[in-house]
Amino acid sequence: MKKKWNNHIRGRNPFQLLFLFLLFMLTVILAVIFCNIPEKSSVLEAGIVSMQNQSGVNSPVTAVLLNFRGYDTLLEVMVLLIAVIGVWSLTKATSFGNTADISPVQLGVVHLLTPVMCLVAAYLVWQGSHLAGGAFQGGAILGAAGVLLLVSEIPWTHAVPALVLRIGLVFGPLIFTGIALYCLWARGGLLDYPTGSAGWLILLIETTCALSIGLTLALLFAGGRPDENGSEGDIQ
Repeated sequence: MKKKWNNHIRGRNPFQLLFLFLLFMLTVILAVIFCNIPEKSSVLEAGIVSMQNQSGVNSPVTAVLLNFRGYDTLLEVMVLLIAVIGVWSLTKATSFGNTADISPVQLGVVHLLTPVMCLVAAYLVWQGSHLAGGAFQGGAILGAAGVLLLVSEIPWTHAVPALVLRIGLVFGPLIFTGIALYCLWARGGLLDYPTGSAGWLILLIETTCALSIGLTLALLFAGGRPDENGSEGDIQ
């Protein structure tokens, strides 16, 4: 057994062994950090409560994600955009099947569910200002609706121009970045919202980002870039 293990190790690429070692060390470090996290910290909680009235929203989670530490969320949105760019650089999207093979019951359910899912997504975005919800939750619902449309081969989904998809992808990140730069210019701080404007600016960011996130998730499921004449790629 030991000889077999040694032969297995010697057959590995040195870079693979280095990667495994670094991965093991990272796991150990994360485990040590996790074990040393205090059970409860009242310092951050007290700070958030004291600044809540200035955040523009009633939800402490939204206040942290889009006000106090808004640049973290901005980077997360950019990561999703970069992920789509990476997928599109590799291959074209492919068709999932033939409309004739889709059950009429499935098509009927999709036509009924899609508007409801869009309504739920809009509600989650609106609710994010005072309860659990927000751009990522609403975007996830929109992405699920997009996946349903794709797997059901709804014809109009293949007629959407590629330019429209590109605009939709960058719409949220562009608005988010524009507001951040405006705050930096007007107030001297990144996402340091003007007094009295934080509420509607956060709502604007969440609405536009939810649309882009939903489109991003659906296009990641499609698995490639759209055809220039529409959103449908090579049919295999």
